[in-house]
Amino acid sequence: MRTYIGNHQALNAAEFEELALGFDALPLGIDRDLFRGPLTPELPEERAARLDVAREVIKELAAQGEGGDEVAAWDALYADALTRTVPFLRAARSTGRSAGTEEAA
Repeated sequence: MRTYIGNHQALNAAEFEELALGFDALPLGIDRDLFRGPLTPELPEERAARLDVAREVIKELAAQGEGGDEVAAWDALYADALTRTVPFLRAARSTGRSAGTEEAA
């Protein structure tokens, strides 16, 4: 099966994300799972530790941005935005619904 966003074919997951989100280039040094969480369930202690590290990384990136590093400033904004997102697959699982199983109203 082929996946297209507009008239562009996405050859892999990273390309799909780039095309779907509209970014010309996603930050390469950003570990998305650190900021948004893994696709699999995590223990409360693991979540707290991950979020502590994520906050520290965002603070460091923001400080570098204030020091004049424009890329670090944008990375800080991107990482901060990721902390307020939920991976689609995890969100779908937590609602207990399967795609295509709901009745139309």
